[in-house]
Amino acid sequence: MDSVRSRVLHKLQVITEMGHQQHLSPENIFLAALETGNLSLVQHLGARHANHVLNIRGEEMGYQAQTPARFGLAGLWTLEYTQELTTPLCITSSRGYTECVRYLLHRRADPNAAPGGRSPLHEACSMGHEGCVQLLLEYGANPNRRSEDGLSPLHLCERSDSVRCAELLLQHGALVNQTTEVMQDTSLHIAARLGLLGHVDLYLRHGAISFINCKNLEGETPLIAACGGNGCDEDIRLQLCHLLLEKGADPEVQDQQDRRPLHHACRRAEHRLVEFLLAAGVDVNAADYNGGSPLSCVLQSAELYQEKRPYLTVCALLNHGARCVYPEAFGKVLRCCSELPDVIALLYNSYLSLQVYSKWKQDIPENVFQAHQSFYTTFFSLSGTVRSLQHLCRFTLRKHFNSQCCHLIPLLPVPTAIKDYLLLTTEQSVGLL
Repeated sequence: MDSVRSRVLHKLQVITEMGHQQHLSPENIFLAALETGNLSLVQHLGARHANHVLNIRGEEMGYQAQTPARFGLAGLWTLEYTQELTTPLCITSSRGYTECVRYLLHRRADPNAAPGGRSPLHEACSMGHEGCVQLLLEYGANPNRRSEDGLSPLHLCERSDSVRCAELLLQHGALVNQTTEVMQDTSLHIAARLGLLGHVDLYLRHGAISFINCKNLEGETPLIAACGGNGCDEDIRLQLCHLLLEKGADPEVQDQQDRRPLHHACRRAEHRLVEFLLAAGVDVNAADYNGGSPLSCVLQSAELYQEKRPYLTVCALLNHGARCVYPEAFGKVLRCCSELPDVIALLYNSYLSLQVYSKWKQDIPENVFQAHQSFYTTFFSLSGTVRSLQHLCRFTLRKHFNSQCCHLIPLLPVPTAIKDYLLLTTEQSVGLL
């Protein structure tokens, strides 16, 4: 027993860090063994306690936020004793201790017990422990059981390394189109939002394709979720959208704010995704509930995504027929994009002529004006000037081609430099023309 006791002293450091009492009560020793995956100690101390409910926090009075699944979206808080209940199987499943999980299941631990709101299967899936998931399912864990928050185990496969967990769940009868209780998200919504390409492909192959245009509580389809999510880089998002469109996703479906996938892509200034959606034939001038166009979306967020070169998104929209900003509202553009002279130049050159007002200077912060003094000095000196014949010819040709500029101008039998000029792709280097 002395050797066992000496090993336990080291394991109990975990308990100390978690705020537990520093004495060797049987429950604390057992908890330390579970949290460190010490199979020999679990076998020695837990033979009769496989289904023991553990309180790993202790009871303290305090205000607790109630889950939306229980009380809706009202944000209700209640004064109650705080405690965090769990089971040995939940602890070992969440940490991926496969042998401990196997032993506890052999000792008849209930794979569906969830005193803390989440079952062992929820815990294993949320951390991507496929070995534990397989064991739990083999011992009868319910793949469609909801947590206290209204989530199924499949909804909690939110990591890139959890795709095998999702596959095991589906093989054991998980409902691929089951929705969350609160937001009405399907597994496809969640995977698309987080940029989990492997999961999306898996779900589509297992029946999610029939719900590919299903809307959640906010009216989002999986395609909208993919365009508006922030869980991945643009390359992955582009692949996601390509896969969803290939499988029948509608790129013109609107959410509750009448925003379409193009609006969401523009808000993130992801020009390749914007170009992909435009190539799919979406309406470049579609208005959301507040009358906002895709162009206004990118202008409003351009300074937040300067590293993504938002002028490329603006250029793509203009070359697909996006309507120019109303001249009277150009002062607002300066407020949104004052740090981006290349965007200002693009927009300025999309007009036949634009009256520049000196009062617009007050919309530009002084430090920004000083940082780009050469550009703004030139810009405001254009007040009352006449545009060049070269620009007038460009505007006339672009107006004639309208939304087909991006397709027809590259076919013209003229030098590449002239094509670039007509497509506004030289504006960021040569400035105001």
